[in-house]
Amino acid sequence: MTAAKMLAAGRADLGLSGRPNHITRDYAARHGKAFLEAPWCNMAITYWARKSGNAAAVLPAGDRAYTPWHADDGRDRGLWYAGTVENLKKHARPGAIVFFDWAGTNTIAAIDHVGVIEDVLDDGRVITIEGNTGDACKRRVRSATHIAGFWNPPYKPSTKPPAAPAASTVEDLVKKLPMLAKGANNYDVKTVRACLFARGGLDPAHYGGTDGLQEWLERTDFDAALDSDVKAFQRSKKLEVDGIVGPRTWAALLRVK
Repeated sequence: MTAAKMLAAGRADLGLSGRPNHITRDYAARHGKAFLEAPWCNMAITYWARKSGNAAAVLPAGDRAYTPWHADDGRDRGLWYAGTVENLKKHARPGAIVFFDWAGTNTIAAIDHVGVIEDVLDDGRVITIEGNTGDACKRRVRSATHIAGFWNPPYKPSTKPPAAPAASTVEDLVKKLPMLAKGANNYDVKTVRACLFARGGLDPAHYGGTDGLQEWLERTDFDAALDSDVKAFQRSKKLEVDGIVGPRTWAALLRVK
């Protein structure tokens, strides 16, 4: 029962779209056919919790499809934090259940949507995995503006923390990663984009606001704009400014040295 397993369950459904789907079918099998076509963001949280063995931590009052009730579950157990930048930076953890109000309040009764936090960025924004965002399961980058609040389920900590990798292991890791440069078009380019965003704090306005940023993060093409971003990152890390994502740039992006 860990946050890592909860997130792994969510990642497995990235790209799922439309309804009914296996998440709504699973929920409807227990609660009735009306849920086959219903909004499924909280059904997704329920599904991932049950699939990952985290139901006791994430669903203390049982299955949830209605987001305000699920938020109440955390509040009633003294786990609730309002969705402020300060609270997100100080208290949010990977695996936290995060609730959204598109009107921008921190009121539980007004909650519209829910997801699970995958990472917390230095400026208080969060990377999430969400079901039923545009009727699909996607990663999103969200700010406190629309976060009503969140709570951290009482996951069990790992019983045996992983040992720090030996220097030779780290070197071997980055050497095995592909060399990427302008013109490449593959999934590894998405990893570069995500790392640049997380490490460099790129301004969403540069990419057309939050919606444009989401599209930018999903792209697999290494275009001229990305080449410029990579060079700016290399310059900031005092690396050779060649626009090529090789072992030294990968190491800086992944923060392994």
